[in-house]
Amino acid sequence: MRLNEIELKYYKEGYNVIVGVDEAGRGPIAGPVVAAAVILPKTYYNESINDSKSLSDALRRELFEEINKYAIAVGIGVIEAPQIDELNIYVATQKAMGIALENLKKTYDLVLSDAMPLLNESARVEAIIKGDENVLSIAAASIIAKVTRDNLMEQLHETYPDYGFNKHKGYATKKHIEALRKHGPLKGIHRYTYEPVKSLKFEQIKLF
Repeated sequence: MRLNEIELKYYKEGYNVIVGVDEAGRGPIAGPVVAAAVILPKTYYNESINDSKSLSDALRRELFEEINKYAIAVGIGVIEAPQIDELNIYVATQKAMGIALENLKKTYDLVLSDAMPLLNESARVEAIIKGDENVLSIAAASIIAKVTRDNLMEQLHETYPDYGFNKHKGYATKKHIEALRKHGPLKGIHRYTYEPVKSLKFEQIKLF
């Protein structure tokens, strides 16, 4: 199956402007969750575009430039760690996707998301299981979201080099947890409702 067959089916049903939406960063213990919304031209196709997790960093970055060049519109939504803690990651992801759609600054009539129902959305929304593996526009959004988030984590590394954000991008790797134990969590960057940050925070409170 070509990755744009689902979009082509909806175009035949009469939809004119289709948006793919996906996120990056639901699992890490540090950094934001980032969502992207992408509108591709009806005739656009690139067989290299796929779920961002299946691509090398070099190819993701090459496709990031390609998608931004040819897309009709790209929108980004970012929710930082404190709001993730406040809302929970599911709601924060929905909110980030809503912001990404708003930031398209473009009228659309169908949203295809990667298995995420979206609230308060006036257009039709189809939450597609494994959408980033089966829908071209969602796969494109996954690439935009992933590279955007990786860049944000690399910027954090410049300010906080002891944590290795440029390597693990906020995921709970052995090196990251070692840095957490040595230096403690960073307010505004680490997710205090996530383990092991939650337990480490509690230990710190007991110490002082």
